[in-house]
Amino acid sequence: MNSEKGTKYIFVTGGVISGLGKGIACASIGYILKARGLRVNIQKFDPYINVDPGTMSPYQHGEVYVLDDGAETDLDLGHYERFIDIDMKKENNTTTGQVYYEVIKRERKGDYLGATVQVIPHITDEIKRRIRNISQSRKYDVVITEVGGTVGDIESLPFLEAIRQFCLEVGHGNFLNIHLTLVPYIETSGEIKTKPTQHSVMKLREIGIQPDILLCRSKYPLTDEVKSKIALFCNVSKGAVINALDVDTIYEIPLMFDRQGLGDLILERLHLSAKESQFEDLTLFVKKIRNPSDEVTICICGKYTQLRDAYKSIIESFTHAGVANDCRVNLKWVEAEDVEGFSDPEGILGDVDGLLVPGGFGERGIEGKIKAIKFVRERGIPFFGICLGLQCAVIEFARNVCGLKEANSTEFDEDTPNPVIDLMEEQKRIVEKGGTMRLGAYTAVLSKGTKTFELYGKRNISERHRHRYEVNNKYLDILTQNGLVVAGVNKELNLVEVIELRDHPWFIACQFHPEFKSRIGKPHPLFRGFVRAALEYKRAKGE
Repeated sequence: MNSEKGTKYIFVTGGVISGLGKGIACASIGYILKARGLRVNIQKFDPYINVDPGTMSPYQHGEVYVLDDGAETDLDLGHYERFIDIDMKKENNTTTGQVYYEVIKRERKGDYLGATVQVIPHITDEIKRRIRNISQSRKYDVVITEVGGTVGDIESLPFLEAIRQFCLEVGHGNFLNIHLTLVPYIETSGEIKTKPTQHSVMKLREIGIQPDILLCRSKYPLTDEVKSKIALFCNVSKGAVINALDVDTIYEIPLMFDRQGLGDLILERLHLSAKESQFEDLTLFVKKIRNPSDEVTICICGKYTQLRDAYKSIIESFTHAGVANDCRVNLKWVEAEDVEGFSDPEGILGDVDGLLVPGGFGERGIEGKIKAIKFVRERGIPFFGICLGLQCAVIEFARNVCGLKEANSTEFDEDTPNPVIDLMEEQKRIVEKGGTMRLGAYTAVLSKGTKTFELYGKRNISERHRHRYEVNNKYLDILTQNGLVVAGVNKELNLVEVIELRDHPWFIACQFHPEFKSRIGKPHPLFRGFVRAALEYKRAKGE
C-alpha cells in the first residue's frame, strides 16, 4: 500500500535516561503501521561490545530472547514479535561487537586493499549495510530501527553517525527520526520540567540528527503550553510532540499513540498511503486485561525473581493466557533459595493456584525448586516447568517416586550415581560458551492421548530451545514405569521434549521455551492450558 516505491526508514533514539521504553515504543509504532495494512519490520542496535547477550548475566541484561534461527538477542525483540506478529531473524539484532567483528574479519582477509580501517567509513558503512540488509529477504514498506542506550553515550556514537549518513543517502521523505525522552514532574514544586528534553534534543542535533517527532514520557498529561514550549525549543511542530503517558498495560500504548495522531503523522511525513486503522481486536484485548471476570495466583519460583526483566516473555505470556481465559493472572514471585530453608513450603505455596518453574542455569536455588515441585505434585496443584523446570521435575520424580534418592543433574553434581539429567552428547566436546547451546527452533512429535497433544491439537510442533542438558534416556524405563509420561520427543536427536504425570490433574513440563512464541491474541497453548487448569483448581478449592 506504499504510494512511493522503496522502503521507508524510521529511527528511534532515546534521551535523558535509559529504560524509558524505546523497545515498546518501536513495537507500538510497528503495530500502528501494520494495523494500517503496511508491511513492517523492526531491528535493534545494541551498543555493547558483546557479540550477543548469550553469555551475559540476567542481572546485567535481563532476558535473552531466542529466535527460530537460534540467535540470542535483546529482550526488545520479544516485544517486536509479540506486537507485529512476525518471526525475527538474527539480522534483527546488531551489537557493536558484531559490527567490529565483521569489519576485523574483512580486514584480515584483505578486503580493504591495504586501507587504514577506521570508524568512518568502515564501521559506519557496516552499520548502514545492516540497516539495508533487513529488507533484502522480503520487501517491507517500513523498517523501524531502535538505537539502544541514551543519546550522549560514547558507545552509541558510531550508530548515530551511520544514521546521519544514511538519512542523507536515502533523501527527504524516505526517513523519519523519532526521539523518546523524559519530561519529569517535580513533586515539591508541582511542575513539569521540559529542560531535560531540550538538552537531549540539543545533544542529538549536535550529532547532526534533527528529530521529526518527540515521544515525551511523563507521569501526567502534558498541557498545550508545555507542548508548545517543547516544540519551540526542539524545532518540531506542536503536533509532533506526542505524550507517552504511563499506562496500566503496555498493550494500550499503540491505542494511546494513535489517538494523538501518530499514525497519520508518520504516513504524512513518509508520503505513505494506507487504509484506516484496525484496532478493534487490540481495544477488546486491553478491555479484557482491565476487566476480567476472575483471577488466579500463580507462583514463579526462580533464581532471578528480583529482576523481573529476566522473565519478561513469561510475564507477557501470562497476560495473553489470562485474556484467553477471561481472568487476571496475579504472579507471586518466590526466590528458589528461600524455599530451601523451609521443611514444609506450605507457608509459601499453600495459597497459590499453580506453580511455574522457569529456565535458568547453575546450582543456586535448585533444591528449593525441587522442594516446591514436590509440594505441588503431592497436593495436586497445577505445575508448569520450562527448560530447567522440566529437569528439576524429573530429578524430583526420580528421587521421591522412583526411589533414586541421589538422582541429580551432572550440571549440579558431576559424580551423581543417578544422572537422570546429563549433558547432551554434542555438548561434551564444546569449550566455548557463546552461541554453543542447543539454540533455536527444533521439531517435536507429540503423543496422542496426552494433555499436551490436546492443547496443541496436532502431533508435529516446532519450539525454540536454549539448553545444554537433557533427560538421560537410560532412565526412561524406570521413570515411565512409575507414572511419568513422555508426551513429546524430538525424533532426529531422540530427546525428551515434554513430560506429564499420569496421576496428576495438570503437571506438564517442556524442554523448550514456549514463552517465545506467545503473541497478542494468540496465547501459547501451554500457557493457555496452564492458566485454565489453575482457574479450575481455584474454583474446585473454593467449593
